[in-house]
Amino acid sequence: MKKVLVIGSGAREHTLAQTFLRSEAVDTVIVAPGNDGMTDPGLRRESIAVTDLIGLRDLALLEAVDLTFVGNEEPLTLGIVDLFQSSGISIFGPSKVAAQLEGSKSFTKNLLQKYAIPTAQSVTVNSLDTAMAVLQKFGLPIVFKLDGLALGKGVTILTNELEAKNYLNDLYVQDANATLVIEEYLDGVEFSIFSLVGKNGVVTHAPLAQDHKRRYDEDKGPNTGGMGAYSPVNWLSEEIKARAISELVLPTIDAMAQEGTPFTGVLYTGVMLTKEGPKVIEFNVRFGDPEAQVVLPQYTGDFYELVTQLLAGNQIHPSWQKKYVYVGVVLAAAGYPGNPKKGAIVPTITDVSPLTINYAGVKSGKANGGRVVTIVAHDVNATLAQKRVYRTIENLDTALQYRHDIAYQAVQHENS
Repeated sequence: MKKVLVIGSGAREHTLAQTFLRSEAVDTVIVAPGNDGMTDPGLRRESIAVTDLIGLRDLALLEAVDLTFVGNEEPLTLGIVDLFQSSGISIFGPSKVAAQLEGSKSFTKNLLQKYAIPTAQSVTVNSLDTAMAVLQKFGLPIVFKLDGLALGKGVTILTNELEAKNYLNDLYVQDANATLVIEEYLDGVEFSIFSLVGKNGVVTHAPLAQDHKRRYDEDKGPNTGGMGAYSPVNWLSEEIKARAISELVLPTIDAMAQEGTPFTGVLYTGVMLTKEGPKVIEFNVRFGDPEAQVVLPQYTGDFYELVTQLLAGNQIHPSWQKKYVYVGVVLAAAGYPGNPKKGAIVPTITDVSPLTINYAGVKSGKANGGRVVTIVAHDVNATLAQKRVYRTIENLDTALQYRHDIAYQAVQHENS
């Protein structure tokens, strides 16, 4: 039997562990560091930080793990894949240089522009004066992207000129040479494509997903790491998906190979479907959270076999369900994302089936972070799946906060 190491601590890593445990070949999944909500049979936690690359490598060697899957972006940008490979450990994820697709917004924009891959117009700036000039050029709304990792909260969209100027002033007071990517605002339908990229460019694509980044109902409030998601996005046609893959995803994978930085791992392509066609909003180099929680339960094959075959450079034909829609709602601590309050009791959900529960910021049964738990339900359409998940949540006695309209786009399309 096989042993898998999953690196990360959130609900995304919880669902990855559950997905690997469905494999007939896997009997043990170690999650490092994991969280106290991860109590599934066959799942074990080791309290090693995601940034402790040497500690993680030593754990993998000590446990003789057969495969390591990196859920969290931070160790990828620090070079964990390079370290593990040099130690002879099988690991799925991009090299340090390839992880720049997420770790450096300026790297990504330069790559997209060089290879004429559709994306928003942008300028990378390093001073307040230049930033102010670009603001006047692009007008409003305006998109600001911090150049490094920001845990899903590095994008700011502003519609007010005074707020935009204040943002820039505050940023350059903190760091006079801050690198900032300023983009034109794209209007349209946003969705996500998850591509699992293996050796020699062998690729398989998962069902589309839609995330809900804003904190409050009706897409109001600050950006978060994600308050919920649903998948598949059935109201977007297969033609749109195929076009986004052929015009955005595959050219990017080819471009990385041409640059001498071939990509292996999970490529998350954030897409905006504009009037001119699909355009890249962003890339991440791992599964999204909470998208993973609604995408991975749809895999009906052996996920361990899928990943190991991709690492070997073999083309396989993955099987994804087509009967149901999965809706996931995140329960977060009060005050999230700005100042999440710890200590709220995490509700016990006893009648689980057919729900999926994935824990994140949990310690000793209490909230210990911003996002605490994702509850996922599925049904034959988004309308019924949405009703099912909210019926469960509304029966909970909890101080945790959540949005009440996850999957509203799909529900509107189904009932229009």
